[in-house]
Amino acid sequence: MFDVKTVSMEWGGKTLTLETGRIARQADGAVLATYGETVVLCAVTAAKSVKEGQDFFPLTVHYQEKFSAAGRIPGGFFKRERGATEKETLTSRLIDRPVRPLFPEGFYNEINCIAQVLSYDGETEPDIVAMIAASAALTISGVPFMGPIGACRVGFVDGAYTLNPKQEAALADGRLDLVVAATGDAVMMVESEAKELTEEEMLGAVMFAHDECKKVVNLIIDLAEQAAKEPWEIDLSDNTADIKAKLKKVVGKDVAAAYKLTDKSARSNALNEARAKAKEAFADAEPQTQMVAIKTMKKVEAEIVRGAILKDGQRIDGRKLDQVRPIESMVGFLPRTHGSALFTRGETQTICTTTLGTKDSEQMIDGLEGLSYSAFMLHYNFPPYSVGEVGRFGAPGRREVGHGKLAWRALHPVLPSKEDFPYTIRVLSDVTESNGSSSMATVCGGCLSMMDAGVPIERPVSGIAMGLILEGDEFAVLSDILGDEDHLGDMDFKVAGTENGITTMQMDIKIAGITKEIMGKALEQAKAGRAHILGEMTKALGSARTELSAHAPRIETIQIDKSKIRDVIGTGGKVIREIVAETGAKVDIDDEGVIKISSSDLDQIEAAKKWILGIVEEAEVGKIYTGKVVNIVDFGAFVNFMGGKDGLVHVSEMKNERVEKPTDVVSEGQEVKVKVLEIDNRGKVRLSMRVVDQETGEELEDTRPPREPRGDREGGGRGGDRRGPRREGGGGGRGRERGPRRERGDNGGGDPNHMPAFLKED
Repeated sequence: MFDVKTVSMEWGGKTLTLETGRIARQADGAVLATYGETVVLCAVTAAKSVKEGQDFFPLTVHYQEKFSAAGRIPGGFFKRERGATEKETLTSRLIDRPVRPLFPEGFYNEINCIAQVLSYDGETEPDIVAMIAASAALTISGVPFMGPIGACRVGFVDGAYTLNPKQEAALADGRLDLVVAATGDAVMMVESEAKELTEEEMLGAVMFAHDECKKVVNLIIDLAEQAAKEPWEIDLSDNTADIKAKLKKVVGKDVAAAYKLTDKSARSNALNEARAKAKEAFADAEPQTQMVAIKTMKKVEAEIVRGAILKDGQRIDGRKLDQVRPIESMVGFLPRTHGSALFTRGETQTICTTTLGTKDSEQMIDGLEGLSYSAFMLHYNFPPYSVGEVGRFGAPGRREVGHGKLAWRALHPVLPSKEDFPYTIRVLSDVTESNGSSSMATVCGGCLSMMDAGVPIERPVSGIAMGLILEGDEFAVLSDILGDEDHLGDMDFKVAGTENGITTMQMDIKIAGITKEIMGKALEQAKAGRAHILGEMTKALGSARTELSAHAPRIETIQIDKSKIRDVIGTGGKVIREIVAETGAKVDIDDEGVIKISSSDLDQIEAAKKWILGIVEEAEVGKIYTGKVVNIVDFGAFVNFMGGKDGLVHVSEMKNERVEKPTDVVSEGQEVKVKVLEIDNRGKVRLSMRVVDQETGEELEDTRPPREPRGDREGGGRGGDRRGPRREGGGGGRGRERGPRRERGDNGGGDPNHMPAFLKED
């Protein structure tokens, strides 16, 4: 029934298996990829014809994680997989970016590539498996795909590169989390987060990854030799030579003049006029010829711009190849935000804000690994007005999610630890102008806004976008590329980092890969550009502010003994709820006894802190405390004087004079000042009010003379001459018996009725 084809190899200590012919047989290509116990199914389908009037390549990649793969049921009301999560969107982009350039120019058939995670072992990351499965499915499908590609993840631990580490462990145990996709000949895509790696270390990681990708490419070729379908027969011959020659003759000079204008709006207007002139030249041609002419016009523009750069080193706006556009940055741009910055580089501009929150503001993420929480968020918005266009305005698209994550990776490695800075951080980037690398502007503006907010980052971070023009053996690397240079060039290469090293690197290639020489040149040129941008940023703010904004919440952290956690929380949370209600501060406590108290009002924090310390503090004999009467009994009053700790003020310790009833002196809820007289071995506390000035809290001299036991008084009391000698003589009878009895029970108070309550009760 099934014609199953399977290939396997040992790779990074696990078995990688690719299988086809058993599942999804009606798709043009379907591969079940298994690595460890992680299984991903990828199915590819392609339209057999092109829609009328279509002039672009509609490739759509969808990556989906099934919760059942990890033995979990989704959270939420519907209990099923819903719209794409951020991770699913980012992984879809990881698959799309390296495979899209490998389709021939002029191929416009719609293609669907759907990758679904069916099993997840908790160790093997499914994104890499999905990239391999997609490459294999496209290779055997018969569509004109100039692959295959391989993919892998690389870590860097103790100076050595590691293959396919778990994503969380890559940065927890090492300094690098790098994903690379490559053909057998060249690298196609790079995505990374790093802890300040040098250019040499990063380049070495990419080359290590390329060698490992070649092994995967060979495995996919082995599968294709057994199971590939017949390749499609498509006429992609270039028959536009005559049209191109006519266009150059009609508008070639106009296009060249337009690209010498440094202002984006003026350049755009001049190009639109040239395009209208070209359209008019083909007004009498057939509709199909008119459409070809419009597309060929883009090729004419590209040839003019690329030729000027390679031959004369002349860029669109007149800059040198390694020159960065003018930069202006300012902080404290917005009055009520916790931190803000306006960063402008040429015609690219972004407003970045930083908001600080408490643990309650952390982002909850429900994924295959289970629930997790993120204390750092970076959100990127790209409204249509930023490029002077009319367009959709609403929820972020894939591009916005991807650009935001790139900036997140750039800044995340320099953030302080939670112990040093226990805040939730949200950076928001609103792009207001765009003409080249708004994501790197987000890195720079986001860094400045965090510094303005008082986030103690390790070192400032800057970012730069590099471009490439490659014709045969000739190439030129461009620093700080414009939007047009991005569209007409062959590479978008973004690098961000500190003065010490790289924190993120992303590369997308529009041709069949680049060499080690080109990448090394781009990294070195990017390093100089980053240093220049850091210098310009320093003019606005050299280091993080030492004080938080007046509008930001304050968080104070205290550590208590784990045995005291129950006392702070109270039965059913009664005590901690009372602290929050009374003081107005937020209180979070973890299983290790770390308590975070937060509020925008320092007085509220101090009140909550004092309350908690009072609960966990041990009472000290001889020390004076302020307390509150919580209960009155016949023989005295119980006073809460240390949070959850109560003690007894016996009626005899309320005043230096006789007190008939405790209610004559105190009432419930009254604030009193007490001195600790005694703590017995069971923790019961005896307090005194009479030796403390109730107004000032100062200790008073105890003027009450010590009261001796009655049995020891000279003469033995009334009728001492008669009864005393009997006691002295040690004779039997009543007198001898009563003396010792009073001595045992007196405890300095004389009257057994005035015995301290904690002794009476026991």
